[in-house]
Amino acid sequence: MFRFLIVALVFLAAGVMAVRHLENSGGTVAMNATPAPASSAASARNVVLTKGRGGHFEVEARVDGRRLEFLVDTGASHIALRESAAARLGIYPRPSDYTVRVSTANGVTKAALVQLRTVEVGDIVVRDVAAIVHSDEGLSVNLLGMSFLSRVRWTHERGKLVLEQ
Repeated sequence: MFRFLIVALVFLAAGVMAVRHLENSGGTVAMNATPAPASSAASARNVVLTKGRGGHFEVEARVDGRRLEFLVDTGASHIALRESAAARLGIYPRPSDYTVRVSTANGVTKAALVQLRTVEVGDIVVRDVAAIVHSDEGLSVNLLGMSFLSRVRWTHERGKLVLEQ
């Protein structure tokens, strides 16, 4: 019986060490504003974002193959692009396209609804993502909103934002 107890304790200790090892090297990659490829875990792709200036999560993403800077905003229902950023993507809404009524911290404004083919953050790729285009005067930064975030798993813990696909 004593030998059985010793063997069980050895297996328990090995299991605890294995879990700690997996937690420390679980296929995530830490980044500030520039995504780096995540190491390959079983089938998940993870990106860990740390807070940038002003305590906000910032990330560089590739939208339809072009790099753009974003502020992660869980309060934004869509990805929100400045007109100048949309133009870099080849998106030029006409004045008549600005039909979406948007409430912002600066008041109510109009934006143009567009569709993005791909949005990539690190190894995470989301296809066919709705976005809105704002005038540069109405939006100071691009926002990575819920039209992207709702299509990945994300958690906020201990000052880090983890995206997983």
